[in-house]
Amino acid sequence: MRVTNTIIYDTIKLRLSKITEELNNANTVVATGKRILKLSDDPVGLAQGLNIKSALSNIEQMGRNITLGKSWLAASESAMSQVQDVISEAKTLSVQMANSSIDDSERLSAAETVQNLLEELVSLANTEVNGRYIFAGSETDTTPFNLESDNTVTYNGDNYAFTVKIGKDATVEVGSDGEAVFRLGQPDDVFRAFDELKTALEDNDISGIQAAMSDLDIRFDHVASKISDIGSKMLRMEMKENIFQDLDLTNTERLSRIEDADITEAILDLQAKELAYQAALSSASKVLQMSLLDYM
Repeated sequence: MRVTNTIIYDTIKLRLSKITEELNNANTVVATGKRILKLSDDPVGLAQGLNIKSALSNIEQMGRNITLGKSWLAASESAMSQVQDVISEAKTLSVQMANSSIDDSERLSAAETVQNLLEELVSLANTEVNGRYIFAGSETDTTPFNLESDNTVTYNGDNYAFTVKIGKDATVEVGSDGEAVFRLGQPDDVFRAFDELKTALEDNDISGIQAAMSDLDIRFDHVASKISDIGSKMLRMEMKENIFQDLDLTNTERLSRIEDADITEAILDLQAKELAYQAALSSASKVLQMSLLDYM
């Protein structure tokens, strides 16, 4: 069969196209440092890489959840510690005012101080993190507590603590049911203890002031237990964070072993492809010149 110039041209074109594609692929491997560029390069490796990337994405999300949770727990711990400080200040004041040498006017002045402490307490109960209330249950966009004109405190949140997911089947309560935290409406209602102390001071009631001192001790211990609970949750979050950091490192290393190219080998391969490309161009030029002689 006679080989026509058209067949020769098409054959050369096909060969150059193939070598050019191989050269481009080799160049991309060197440029990106990745050996898997398409499914045909390594179907099994590509599937493994996708699974690892999915795991890394999940780890990243868990990391964001933990960061959010830790910020909420830190804010809760800070707020409750300040609540303790307010209770301690009220107790110190009540000890002073229980002294029989204190006159009516001093107790009236102390009552005003207690009112300010109550308002500070409500403010702490309305602590926010990035515009979201940490003591409103799951109603984090709702201001949880209102101090009414008669010194009663109302709760606007719900009784479902705000949680974050820190594992496939694991969640941690990082927000709080404020009604439970401050024992609203219960015998050991934290807010009511302040209102009762204020009333005793206004009435110049020494026995009432002494009773308030005992009540404040109970509230202080309750808050201390809440701080301890927050601390245990923070510890759990930190342990999870360390686990996820280790998993992130392990999976990143696995992905690198699957996807990353041996750069030295990739450069040598690129150089070989460049030489093959130059040789193909030279060969094609000579063949085409010889083919042109047929017309002369």
